Amino acid sequence: MVAMALDIGEKRVGIAVSDASGRIASPVKVLPAAEVLAGARSFYYLVEDYEPEVLVCGRPMTLAGERGPQAERIEEQAQAIGRMLGLPVDFEDERLSSAEAKRILREQGLNEKSMRGKVDMVAASLFLQTWLDRQQS
Repeated sequence: MVAMALDIGEKRVGIAVSDASGRIASPVKVLPAAEVLAGARSFYYLVEDYEPEVLVCGRPMTLAGERGPQAERIEEQAQAIGRMLGLPVDFEDERLSSAEAKRILREQGLNEKSMRGKVDMVAASLFLQTWLDRQQS
């Protein structure tokens, strides 16, 4: 089963997908949030290319594990995208995924400026991998 992860932010959406076996998550692309939310051609092309069967969206949780202040907005946007694509939506805790993504990119030698567009898709791949691992157990 192919899963597509969306790390929905105010300005950008990081996108990651799983392989066909549903075992390995890979970062794909970052698109402007407005394009994804509006169902722009650039987003539809990605969906057509990867043919996901489920959307996995990051849910912002507080460090205490509770729904964060952005959680409701993200959940509404994710459900709207799911309806637009005719796909089921699931959520995964995205706590610390951006910090971990930055750490990984720093280890690869990237500075803050060159990281800017990559953090969101790497973060999406991290929480997608967590979701995939839970599906296997």
